[in-house]
Amino acid sequence: MMNPDAGPGRVILVGAGCGPADLITLRGLRALRSADAVVYDALIDLDLLQYVRPDALCIAAGKRSGRHSIAQGEIHTLLIRLAGEGKTICRLKGGDPFVFGRGGEEVEALRAAGIPVTEIPGISSAIAVPAAAGIPVTHRNVSRSFHVITAHTAGTSDNLPDFLPALARLDGTLVFLMGLQNLSRLADRLLAGGKAPDTPAAVCGAYTVRGPLKDIARLAAGMPPPAVILVGGTAGMNLWDGQGPLAGLQIGLTGTAAFRARCRCLFESLGAHTAVAQRSRAELLCLPERLEQALSPLPNWLTFTSPNGVELFFKLFYQTNLDIRQLAAVHMAAVGPRTAECLAHHGIHADAMPPVHDTRALGEILKKKAAGADVLLISAEQCSPVPQQALESAGIPVRRLVLYRTVTDAPVRDRSFDYLVFGSAGGVRSYYAGGALPPKRAMLCIGRVTATAAANHGRILVAEDTTPEALAQAALADHLTQESSQTHEGEVP
Repeated sequence: MMNPDAGPGRVILVGAGCGPADLITLRGLRALRSADAVVYDALIDLDLLQYVRPDALCIAAGKRSGRHSIAQGEIHTLLIRLAGEGKTICRLKGGDPFVFGRGGEEVEALRAAGIPVTEIPGISSAIAVPAAAGIPVTHRNVSRSFHVITAHTAGTSDNLPDFLPALARLDGTLVFLMGLQNLSRLADRLLAGGKAPDTPAAVCGAYTVRGPLKDIARLAAGMPPPAVILVGGTAGMNLWDGQGPLAGLQIGLTGTAAFRARCRCLFESLGAHTAVAQRSRAELLCLPERLEQALSPLPNWLTFTSPNGVELFFKLFYQTNLDIRQLAAVHMAAVGPRTAECLAHHGIHADAMPPVHDTRALGEILKKKAAGADVLLISAEQCSPVPQQALESAGIPVRRLVLYRTVTDAPVRDRSFDYLVFGSAGGVRSYYAGGALPPKRAMLCIGRVTATAAANHGRILVAEDTTPEALAQAALADHLTQESSQTHEGEVP
């Protein structure tokens, strides 16, 4: 029912892309950022929700492996109701809304209700997932066509399409979506339809399995959904094989979306495969009015213990009645180069940064530089008390503004990585408290405090500074050392 007093509502179907959050299109991101309400599916990268307006309504409406949180008809009703209230709704769907995403059904329901609706395409898993595994769905002289098929078809005896014998006779690449649970029957039906037993096949999901069609169900047993199944010549290809010094290694990433995104780009540029081991996000605890109070009177020093603190500080600052020029006389301290980089993004040079990039060293350098000054410490709720204690022990007046808390989701429990990346001590504690597995090789830790928290959980590598670049270099040096050691052990004297 439309509310006659509300303005015109509308729905934008947005394809979130497949895989990392940064695969969404610029147009889709603009729609997400401006929406009054976001109704999202299970298969999106949850890091996308960091772009949602703080006052926007977020509703999970996902479907995964047959488990529906909201039935499709109820989703239609929900979208119509929200639009009837005058809201602009971003209907955020994994991949592309019109590729087995029921986007067409939602458009029809909305149009029948008189709701304006538009669609923003997304990168489909049918293409993106194989590409990430080094498999092109078309390749000259190997496959001149590709065919995208759902392997979960309602109304058939085994939930598979009736036309599989016809597909088995095609020369192109067959791309099956939503078929992991039916993989054994799917392979049998294609073989019965005439597909050669040694036809290359691949299953791409949390990891990639390749093999002949006759063996692929056995080889991929135990893989968690979702996954894309490929059958055809290109399924045996791996364009990324051996590319980069960390090729073949699995890197588990923890921390906030921004931290993980920087790490992912660096590790993948070295050839490694990355996956989320645990997600964290910064939850704002401070209102603009509280920030105004903390800055009155203005302190002599503002001290930041993380990049998140810098970004959230300025996000709040621009919502106050304060003038940015008032900060001209305030000195700025940063715990490390990444925090200083975030300050520079706002046009501010850090006046102090410790040579060792952790909170303990930050407190020590401020004892020297801020003697007799008034210091405002900008931090997270879980921030180490070390810098504040160091200042207080030196007789320096220090106030603390708790700007945010770090909220951490449950870790991935059923997967072991070669290396695990940790950016904070709290991240280490929450990861292992969640019952997750230690890495096969080592934990990559930013700073001494993080390394101390990880000390009881296995081998540790400490980055030289607090940047993702330093973490990647630590992994690279360790990997090359291990390779060299194995080479020497295999030499015949």
